[in-house]
Amino acid sequence: MTSNNAFDLLNKQTNWLADYQPALQIEEQGIVVSVGDGITWIRGLSSATIDEVLVFADGSLGMVFDLNSDHIGAILLYETEALTAGTTVCHARHPLSILVGDEFLGRVVDPLGAPLDGQVAPKFSGRTNLEKLSPPIVARDFVNEPFYTGIKIIDTMIPIGKGQRQLIIGDEGLGRSSIAIDAVINQKDKNVICIYVLIGQKRSTVVSTTETLKQHGALEYTVCVVAEACALPGLQYIAPFAGCALAEYWMVKGRDTLIVYDDLSTHARTYRQLSLLLRRPPGREAYPGDIFFIHSRLLERSTRYNAENGGGTMTALPIVETMQGEIAAYIPTNLISITDGQIYLDSDLFTSGFRPAIDIARSVSRIGGNAQHPSIRHQAGQMKLDYLQFLELEAFTRFGQQLEASMEQRIKRGRLLRELLKQDQLTPLPSLFQLAWLTAFNSDLLNSFELQNVGQALERIARGIVGTDLTLDSPPELWQQVLPVWLASE
Repeated sequence: MTSNNAFDLLNKQTNWLADYQPALQIEEQGIVVSVGDGITWIRGLSSATIDEVLVFADGSLGMVFDLNSDHIGAILLYETEALTAGTTVCHARHPLSILVGDEFLGRVVDPLGAPLDGQVAPKFSGRTNLEKLSPPIVARDFVNEPFYTGIKIIDTMIPIGKGQRQLIIGDEGLGRSSIAIDAVINQKDKNVICIYVLIGQKRSTVVSTTETLKQHGALEYTVCVVAEACALPGLQYIAPFAGCALAEYWMVKGRDTLIVYDDLSTHARTYRQLSLLLRRPPGREAYPGDIFFIHSRLLERSTRYNAENGGGTMTALPIVETMQGEIAAYIPTNLISITDGQIYLDSDLFTSGFRPAIDIARSVSRIGGNAQHPSIRHQAGQMKLDYLQFLELEAFTRFGQQLEASMEQRIKRGRLLRELLKQDQLTPLPSLFQLAWLTAFNSDLLNSFELQNVGQALERIARGIVGTDLTLDSPPELWQQVLPVWLASE
């Protein structure tokens, strides 16, 4: 990105020449004292305010991040090779903002809106500030409309609603990003706009994610906001706020949106790095004291507007990393307290072959059945509790104790359910299929299948659904009639 392009992306007025009025103008200028590691110290801008955009004489861009009595600290958003001590700095006189519009759909851009996919820059159709207040309580509505991820274990036992903030938590390599990607792919033809924010990821990860979305036809309704690991720390810091601003643009227009933050652990480490370089007092684990406020003000912007304000929604799937399954670490506990539930991935489940490796005991949705379709809620019922009881019973059988026939039947039924909940990556399933297999399981229509043949039963249900006139609102009696026919077919 050239310096001219960088300045154009932040230029608030496109017709400033037409509005220009000759008059005496006094402009405050500062001088760069030092620069390095993505930050710069400046002397002379006594009227600077926090989060204000700064323009350097060489074409670099920065944002005020720290105020002191005789100098200010700024993070760099764009840096040229000519930036050095002695460079003059002036105010941009507007807050940090990003271009918005439908032209961004299908594009890969950086947090300033500059294209990273080799195509021409999106057309200018509007601009919005990265930093905004979260919607007031009176503008919000209850979260009661289902948001389907296409993942069986989530849509049945850990349901998510439109406007909910559901944390995805677990160690590296357990499939956290895979769950988010499946959720994005499942929004095809559902009139949901997706924003996938990649923070501090390797270029290979960025390419793999965008190519996966493209191959499954999901990129056409998705915007990828990317701040690679090699990008300036300032760009990595503002990346989730840029993605949130894009999602808000469509939410205010009454659209349903999904935003994925991949991941906020990297974002927290980046903020810690910048804060320590700017000599802010460190707190727990060397994180600055306001790290909770940074993430809370970001995630609180995800909500559901009421009808008077357009009825738009922003569903957030923030991702956070744990170390050796330590869910009580500083950043994970912060995010758990901010969000409306979490999906916890366990390494033992992953190594045992249970995919997705979601630990039902540690996963929860605080919206729960309020966001499920009544038919699915009725069929799911006590399934989560029954499954947890099965896990306890199965652990008890390892001691070699003899069980009653009823207990053995419950264990057999639990093992069948566990096999049903397994699902391959990149295979999101429609909500009608979820209702179909739930009904078949609750009606004992799958009991005759051996565990190794459960996949065949699910395939027969999937084939039967194709072309059927049944809907989620169809009475259970109709399902009871067609399911045995589908399961008996070869």
